[in-house]
Amino acid sequence: MPIIEPRDTTLKRLKGLHLWHSGLSSCSQRVRITLAEKGLDWQSHPVDLSRMEHATPQYQAINPKGLVPALVDNGVLLIESCDIIEYLDQTYAEPALQPDNAATQAEMKRWLDSAAAAQADLKILSHEFLFRYKGTMTAQELERFSRDHQNPDLVAFKRVYQSTEGFGRETLDGAVTRTDEGFYKLNTGLAGQAWLLGRSLTLADIAWMPNVHRMDLMGWPLERYAHILSWFEQVKSRLSFQSGLVDWEPEGIRNIFAEYSRRRTKASTHVRDFGSLAGGRRG
Repeated sequence: MPIIEPRDTTLKRLKGLHLWHSGLSSCSQRVRITLAEKGLDWQSHPVDLSRMEHATPQYQAINPKGLVPALVDNGVLLIESCDIIEYLDQTYAEPALQPDNAATQAEMKRWLDSAAAAQADLKILSHEFLFRYKGTMTAQELERFSRDHQNPDLVAFKRVYQSTEGFGRETLDGAVTRTDEGFYKLNTGLAGQAWLLGRSLTLADIAWMPNVHRMDLMGWPLERYAHILSWFEQVKSRLSFQSGLVDWEPEGIRNIFAEYSRRRTKASTHVRDFGSLAGGRRG
């Protein structure tokens, strides 16, 4: 469990649930959906990533990785979204979002681990096929971010993303193909049942909701996976999806993403033009 000692000692005096999060952050979405499903009250602390608030000393004193989300529960600080949602379900018992037998719990943990592992490719694809509409930082902004942010992996990622070469064809092909393979595994897991572990929604489903939604935003061909399509329709009908994800999206962002997707389609640089998607339907 990712309970860490905060450098900001004032956090230890906080009462109740406090979440530092960002609207479009898929990891934040995962936690907000869980909070909604559990019916928990929480205090919102938005972190504006576009203004580089995650690179400030104040936020890095909360999460030393400079990433969102971070959760404080009555003075206890947690990071890492999949671990946070497990903590919430274990700490606040009702309604239960995990199975009550060891074998199925192990299966749920595998789904959580696979969702967490998929985050690296989701990050690459989101930046390339959604967030690049904003253009790049100025050289001065990049240097300031590199100076202020203490997470060397994130700084290295930003430097590649902002470079003239960008991620490169090989990196994008690999990220698309691995995501496609992950979705086929998810599709197989949903065959013959409404949710990943049977008849009831669990943390396994919540862990994957933001990933599928994110790919849907970029025009990923979800028609490749019939069971995911049915599952995603159920997901979108849940109040927790609306209050934990949709309500936090910036106004007009879907139209902006759709227009950017059309531009990339015309240029033959859409996500469908890379990796295993470029060959059409899986054989």
